Amino acid sequence: MTQVLNPDASPTLAGDDVAAIDRLRESYATLRRELGKIIVGQDRVIEELAICLFARGHALLLGVPGLAKTLLVKRLAETMELSFSRIQFTPDLMPMDITGTDILQEGAGGRREFEFVRGPVFANIVLADEINRAPSKTQSAMLEAMQEHRVTVAGRTYELAPPYFVLATQNPIEQEGTYPLPEAQLDRFMFMITVEYPTRADEIEIARSTTGATPPPLKPVIHGAEVLAIQELVRRVPVPDYIFEYAVDLVRRTRPSEPQAPEWLKPLVAWGAGPRAVQGLILGARARAALQGSYQVRQEDVEAVALPVLAHRVLTNFAAESQGIDSRKVVERLVADMAREK
Repeated sequence: MTQVLNPDASPTLAGDDVAAIDRLRESYATLRRELGKIIVGQDRVIEELAICLFARGHALLLGVPGLAKTLLVKRLAETMELSFSRIQFTPDLMPMDITGTDILQEGAGGRREFEFVRGPVFANIVLADEINRAPSKTQSAMLEAMQEHRVTVAGRTYELAPPYFVLATQNPIEQEGTYPLPEAQLDRFMFMITVEYPTRADEIEIARSTTGATPPPLKPVIHGAEVLAIQELVRRVPVPDYIFEYAVDLVRRTRPSEPQAPEWLKPLVAWGAGPRAVQGLILGARARAALQGSYQVRQEDVEAVALPVLAHRVLTNFAAESQGIDSRKVVERLVADMAREK
């Protein structure tokens, strides 16, 4: 069905897409309830993971050990009937350990030939645990899979089946002997999701639920083919012109060399976010609007995804660090300032 234009020149959803968003809102509510049987609290993290997945992005999870990051990602794959693999990155991990390699096999008649054995990167959801522990060569192989949805081994290219979603973790309290991701590679992650400590009430519930009987398996809520359909639906969610302008203005204000940058920001920020951040804001806002059951992107959707999109793309300097100001605080203040201006 052809989309029509409303008076303010913003496209509206077709009737079939409206019904699809209504179904998605109900499925998402069911998915959250299902994950709630295993994962206590972390509602924001679950929402940001779902937004990133349906926006066809990749995410970097930042949190101390023991906050159920691996369990959450594994259970998310379970509720969507998607294949899951976990790669523990170590300093001796080589590219072929994750992509796969050619193995000499003996076939019929005693003839020997090479056969490609797929590595753990061939899954729908891949958890790259402590990606900063592997050397740059191995990180690059993982990033090729993320960006190109394919891997190259011995001059041959192998496609990765969609949907393809990479979640990489970094331990923020242990950096000795690690290989931090360069800023240009961090930019390839659509979201950086910070996993915080649970509240006291949540921690009591965690103690109750995880020290008793074995938790039950989760029921599939969304199937693999549906995930692909939702990813296409997300890109059809209408975005008014003023939302495009708002996203661009927000990103441009993170750049200290731009005239739009506020005076308080210029002495604190070394580098601001690039155009990929604008794409992340719009796609993330589209996905959030669809999950919330909205037929059009709203400013609150952009505000909700601003922190995970921008926090790892805004680089603060020593002056900011000396004042206890990190990139998260910079982004939060920018969003608050723009909200007051509106």
